[in-house]
Amino acid sequence: MPSFGWLLALSLAALTGHNVGAVASEMTERNCSLSPPYLPSTAVTTTPQLQELRERMLPLNISAYIIPGTDAHLSEYIAPRDARVAFMTGFTGSAGTAVVTQTKAALWTDSRYWVQAERQMDCNWELEKDVSISSIAEWLISEVPPGGEIGFDPFLFSLETQESYSINLDSSNRSLKSIPANLVDQVWKDRPPIPPDSLTHLPSRVIQRSWQMKVDHIRSQIRDNPYEPTALLLSALDETAWLFNLRGNDIPYNPFFYSYTLLTMDEIWLFVHMQRVPEDLRTYLNSSCTGPLCVQLKSYDTVIDEVKKYVARPGVKVWVGTEYTNYALYELITEDKLLTSSYSPVLTTKAVKDETEQRILRDAHVRDAVAVIQLLMWLEQAVPQGKETELTAAEYVNERRSKQKDNRGPSFETISASGPNAALAHYSPTKESCRTLSVDEMYLVDSGGQYLDGTTDITRTVHWGTPTELQKEAFTRVLMGCIEISRTIFPSGTRGANMEMLGRRALWEVGLNYGHGTGHGVGNYFGVHEWPVGFQTNNIPFKSGMFTSIEPGYYKDNDFGIRIEDVAVIVPAQTKHGNNYLTFDTVSLVPYDRKLINTSLLTSEQLQWLNKYYETIRRLMGPELDKQGLHEEKEWMLKNTEPFPESGSSASVCTSSLTLLALAVTLLHSII
Repeated sequence: MPSFGWLLALSLAALTGHNVGAVASEMTERNCSLSPPYLPSTAVTTTPQLQELRERMLPLNISAYIIPGTDAHLSEYIAPRDARVAFMTGFTGSAGTAVVTQTKAALWTDSRYWVQAERQMDCNWELEKDVSISSIAEWLISEVPPGGEIGFDPFLFSLETQESYSINLDSSNRSLKSIPANLVDQVWKDRPPIPPDSLTHLPSRVIQRSWQMKVDHIRSQIRDNPYEPTALLLSALDETAWLFNLRGNDIPYNPFFYSYTLLTMDEIWLFVHMQRVPEDLRTYLNSSCTGPLCVQLKSYDTVIDEVKKYVARPGVKVWVGTEYTNYALYELITEDKLLTSSYSPVLTTKAVKDETEQRILRDAHVRDAVAVIQLLMWLEQAVPQGKETELTAAEYVNERRSKQKDNRGPSFETISASGPNAALAHYSPTKESCRTLSVDEMYLVDSGGQYLDGTTDITRTVHWGTPTELQKEAFTRVLMGCIEISRTIFPSGTRGANMEMLGRRALWEVGLNYGHGTGHGVGNYFGVHEWPVGFQTNNIPFKSGMFTSIEPGYYKDNDFGIRIEDVAVIVPAQTKHGNNYLTFDTVSLVPYDRKLINTSLLTSEQLQWLNKYYETIRRLMGPELDKQGLHEEKEWMLKNTEPFPESGSSASVCTSSLTLLALAVTLLHSII
C-alpha cells in the first residue's frame, strides 16, 4: 500500500499540474523529509539490528563502531556471510563503509551507488557521499565526544586503513579500539554458513607449473630478498589458491576459499577449514609428511595463535604484502621481525601468465565470444517485439555461457542496462529496477564467464534504432580511446598510469570524460579484477604475458551510457630499432556496433587497426561457430565484421551510399 506521504505528493502534483508519472518515478527513492517518511518497496527495515548492535556497544564503552564492506582477506568480492554492511544497512552495493553511534547511523559509498543506496536504505541511515577516510573521521569527530573510543574489527582493517584513521583521529582526542570479536556477527542470528563443499585442485591439462614448482620459485624470491626474511605470510585468497593450484566456491563469482599460508624455507603451513579437505587432496598436498615440500594443514581459526608462535621464535622475520594483510595479523609481528611491501612476490609472479596460461586464456575467450555473439544476435531479432528486459537479456547471456565447454558460471553479476540505467556505470538489473529493452534506447551489457581455463570480461554497447549524433560521436570517441591504447607500442616496464590518458584523449577533445578506471588485470579461472595489473597509479609496470582489460566509456546522466571493454594480453612488439618493446593483443572477439561508428572521426591508423581486428575475429570465430553448428551466428558475425572502407566516410554514410548506388544500378537496368 502506498504511504500517505506518497499519496500526498501525487495529489499535490495533480493539483499543481505536474506530471504524476514523473513524481511516481522520483519516488523510487526514499524521502525521509515527509511525515511519515516515504520508503520504496526496495528499502530494508534496519531498526532491530541497529538496536541490538547499540546494546552490545555499551559494555565495551565505545561511542561508535565502524563496519567496513570487506572480509578478513580484504577482498573486493565477499561471501554472503561477510556482507555485514548489507545486513546492517540494507544497501547491497560492492563498496561501502557504515558507522553506528548510539544516536546516528551513516553509510559512505561512491557515486556509482548513491541511487541504489537511496532505494535500499530506510531512514535510520544517512548517506554520505565523500568516501575518503578523512571524511569518515570528520563525521566521527563531530559525533563522538572528546576522549571517546571508536570500535573496529582488526580483521577487517588493513594496515593502511588503521593508520589513516589513527592519523585523522589522534589530534582530536578520539581513538580507535580494536575489538577482534565482530559485533555485527553477534547480532546476525541467521548469518550464512561456510559452504560445505570440498576444495578441488586444477587438472593437469590447464597447468604448466605444479604447486611444488611454484613453492620453489617463491622460496627463491624469499632467499634473494636483501632484507633476509625467513617466512612469507599470504593473506589474499587468490595467493593461496594460485600457489597450490586449488579452487573453491566461498566467494560468489570467484573460485576462492578461506585460507592463509605461512611459507618458510623448510615448512608450509596452510590454514583452511579442515573438513573441506578430502583425503585425495591431502595426498595431493603431501600433507602426511613434514618435509620442505609437505603441506602442513592447520585449522583456519588458529592462524592468530600459530603466527604468534612462529614470531616468538628467535631470529625470524616475516614478509607481508600490506595490501591484503589485515591489521589483526599485522599487530602480532613486532617491528624488528617484520618486512613489508605493497605486493607479495606471489602477486607479482602470478600477474605474468606462463605459456600454458596464455594459450588457454585465449581459448576461453573464443568460446566466451560465442555466447556474446548469440546474445547480440538474439537481441537484434527480439527487442523490436517489445517483450525483452534487462533481466531477460542478462539471463540469456548467462545461459548461453553455461553451454560452453568448461564453463563454471559468471565471473561477476551481469551489468545489463538500457537507457538511463546505463548511465549508472555499475548498475545491475533487479525485478524492481529493470527496464523493457527498446529500439529507441542505447543498451550496454558488461558480462563475463569463469571457465576452467580462464576468466573473461567484455562490454559492448549497441543501439537497435536510430542513434542521435551525440550518441554516435560519444561511442566513436570511446572506441578511439580503446583503439589508441590497444595499438600503442611502449617500452617494457611502462606503467599503465602513464598511458591511461590515451583512453580519454578523444573524449577530452570535445569536453567528455568518464569517472571509472580504464582497465584491470584478469586472472586464469580467478578474479575478474586481478590486482596489481592495470592502469592505476598503484599498479605494477607492464610485462609480457600480463592480461588486462581496456575499458573507456562515457555516461550522460539520466539518458544513456557507453562502455567498450576488451581484454588484451601484453606481447612483444616488433620495432625498427628497439627490441625491448611491448604492445597489446586483443583477445576479446566480438564486433562493435557498426551503426554507432562514425569512421570519419577515426584516423587512418585507427581504421586500419579496426579492420585488422575484424580480420582476427573472422579467422578465430568462423571455425568455432562452424564447430558448434551455429551457422546463423556465423553469418551475423561475418556481416558485422565486414571491413570498413578506409576513405574516412562514416559507417552510416557508407551504408547509405551503397544503398543509393544499388538503387541507381537497378534503375539503370530498368531503363536499358
